Amino acid sequence: MQELNFPKFSFRFKNSENKISIFDDIRKKFVILQPEEWVRQHCVHYLMQVKGYPKSLINVEKELIVNNLKKRYDIVIFNTNGSIHVIVECKAPKIKITQSTFDQIARYNLTLNASYLMVTNGLNHYYCQMDFEAEHYNFLKDIPNYNANCL
Repeated sequence: MQELNFPKFSFRFKNSENKISIFDDIRKKFVILQPEEWVRQHCVHYLMQVKGYPKSLINVEKELIVNNLKKRYDIVIFNTNGSIHVIVECKAPKIKITQSTFDQIARYNLTLNASYLMVTNGLNHYYCQMDFEAEHYNFLKDIPNYNANCL
């Protein structure tokens, strides 16, 4: 797999029927290693090991309903009260991050109301803080570190 713009993390792999799988610590199972999954796993490890978010507050690959359509989010980090703190959209490294990528995560966030958004293809990472009153997002240099007092 391609080297990504994240710190080096150690992963568990297995090969079954000529398909390589990577262990997902959140879902507690091996999943087929696709380019987007490679980015998602790096991002999850980054959020836990670098930013300090507890595994118990992170959720991966769940369905949500947006405008009566079933969609799936890549990663969310919950606040301790059950509301959503961060939503992350992961793309494969070959996918360019464009305005339509931000439009996609913004549509999801109409339902989820996360305070922060992150979009990554593993090579480029973009972070935003929502300003719900002004109905726009402000770009940040990084996603905030975990702070139990703020969640």
